[in-house]
Amino acid sequence: MKILVAGASGVIGRSLIPLLVQEGHEVVGLIRNPEQAKKLQEAGASSVQADVFDREALFQALAEASPEIVIHQLTALQTMDTAANARIRIEGTRNLVDASLAAGVRRMIAQSITMTYAPGEGPATEECPLDFEAPEPQLTSVRGVHALETAVAEMSESVILRYAVLYGEGTWYAPNGLFAEQARLGELPAAEGVTSFVHTEDAAAAAVLALNWTPGIYNIADSEPAAGTEWVPVYAEALHAPAPRIVPGSGRGERGASNAKALRAGWQPRFASWREGFPATLQSGE
Repeated sequence: MKILVAGASGVIGRSLIPLLVQEGHEVVGLIRNPEQAKKLQEAGASSVQADVFDREALFQALAEASPEIVIHQLTALQTMDTAANARIRIEGTRNLVDASLAAGVRRMIAQSITMTYAPGEGPATEECPLDFEAPEPQLTSVRGVHALETAVAEMSESVILRYAVLYGEGTWYAPNGLFAEQARLGELPAAEGVTSFVHTEDAAAAAVLALNWTPGIYNIADSEPAAGTEWVPVYAEALHAPAPRIVPGSGRGERGASNAKALRAGWQPRFASWREGFPATLQSGE
């Protein structure tokens, strides 16, 4: 199949492109910076250039690429800017969906997140509602997720991948990431809120499988949602950082997510738990 990856140079895109090429697909990466074209070529993919906020250029890029499937992996995660991420999810997704429909694309697979579920007992399933009563800045994220998922649902076929907190190369949890630095300084507290994690490579693998999944929403998370009082000490130890201080309380969106639906669909993550993933990836320098 001919597949266009929007966000080809991002954290997931860098792992996803080689997997798609290995599967024998014709892959086109949507890029903003022309300097990224060489890396895509080396990975076996071609490229088209457009800014997702430039509707005219985006329509031209999709028409030129003429893909069968679009995989939407666009984020602004590195900025830690809630508003910037929401803009990509709202305005960027609107433009991408419209351009895809105009180009005759039949299926879109889109990156969403698990951290916007409403409070409740136990890990959230895909049937749980989003948290439209959240305070800011969480409400901005919730509205962005809702806009993204609603727009993508306009495609003939749509698969929403609600990723848990990402770790691995290029994330905030990598050895050179923000939270690793905080842990080494003793500034990453261990609170009671529950988090679900997923390694970037496992997230990319789910996107490949989603090419053939039944349309719908899937939580992409490992099998062990855990309170910060459990995972932060393990994370700190893997970094040879000091033991974290324990603090009471939890925040909005901290209930974790169930991965049962994705597992039933055939997803088998390399790391079933952060307990294995943190030591393996942090000590290997990922």
